[in-house]
Amino acid sequence: MDGRVLQVNVSPGGVPKLPVERAWVGALGLEGDCQEHDTVHGGPHRAVALLAIEAIERVHADGHPIAPGSVGENITTSGIELATLAPGTRLAIGERLVLEISWPANPCNLIVGSFRDGKSGRISILTHPSDSRMYARTLVEGEVRPGDGIRVMPPADPEAAARQILLERIDAVTLDFTVGLWRAAVDAGDWIHVEEDGELAMASSTELRSSAFNRALGHRMLPNLTDRMLAFYQKAGRPGWIVADRSPWPGAVAESPSTVFAADPASVATADPAETDITFREIEPGQADTWSRVLVEASSIDGPERRAWIEATRRQVGTGGHHYLIAERQGKPVGVAGLFTRRRVGLLAMTAVLSEARGLGIQRALIAERARLAIERRCTVVTASALVGSRSARNLEAMGFQPVDEQALYRFDPAG
Repeated sequence: MDGRVLQVNVSPGGVPKLPVERAWVGALGLEGDCQEHDTVHGGPHRAVALLAIEAIERVHADGHPIAPGSVGENITTSGIELATLAPGTRLAIGERLVLEISWPANPCNLIVGSFRDGKSGRISILTHPSDSRMYARTLVEGEVRPGDGIRVMPPADPEAAARQILLERIDAVTLDFTVGLWRAAVDAGDWIHVEEDGELAMASSTELRSSAFNRALGHRMLPNLTDRMLAFYQKAGRPGWIVADRSPWPGAVAESPSTVFAADPASVATADPAETDITFREIEPGQADTWSRVLVEASSIDGPERRAWIEATRRQVGTGGHHYLIAERQGKPVGVAGLFTRRRVGLLAMTAVLSEARGLGIQRALIAERARLAIERRCTVVTASALVGSRSARNLEAMGFQPVDEQALYRFDPAG
């Protein structure tokens, strides 16, 4: 299914992207091209957008005013059904350039002018699997020109390509959960400056000093926006932590290295606590105070952050996607755990067991209970993070979770 380049398109931002005679393609895309929404498009995993003329012609035949470049693709191809290619598929273009298909590009509001009644879902991979735009990474930099041949090659590492897609899903759900926690704390009266833009989210607080309320998410997808993250904390005048799977800047020191785990919820092992008088149940909103107080007590959270965690988690109980479990020993609460479900991903969060009940297998039983809940919520993957070498990490591995990545916190102090 080899083909050729029909048109090369760039713009200073927005659509349409207009044809050019040639362009150099680097790690972050085509020279001379920019994205109007760079927290949703662009970055090394979405360096180049591609669309097949075959798809354009099908969409146009349905009465939509689409044309090459009008929906923002950088390279319009001919002879290849791009949307059918598996992630990781490589495209050797011209004399040197090599791209790797990363994943489909979701329709956005910027391209509605190319569709009758603004229905840009016409090129969604979910509804029209053959007509989606596709993103690609740059494996080997090079020039691209109209007429260049395109040779389709199989993935060099299919498992790595699948892992990248999984991590993108995990990052998106983690961001949703974390921003929700920040906003719940704001609603409770805590002063937290929150900025959320696409796949970038940052928070800073003068009162709450821990990394939980002073961190930036999105670096894995958008390492090219590191300067924007640093500028956020420079303006705040407060230290902040960037969550990243690599050093965000030269000399950055990793703190609290952790492993990201994932599993099919149906493959998670069952686990019963060591004592038969320990029971588990999902709490109702009216029981939020008990759950929150066990969390801060078991986690040894003190000072202003203690109140912030209690008030924030209390507000999240009973809200969309949030599920909270409590473990009771002879009717007394001894452990808690949270599950956040979105986009068919179940995020295991905020697990804590009181000191007098540790060593009884409660953590593993809470993992199994949340996996069961995730199946009920039609999740296809469950995920959790744990400090490298910790008891939590060992529990996750024992329950059937596999490590898929490692990340750390990188502290930036504008005063330092």
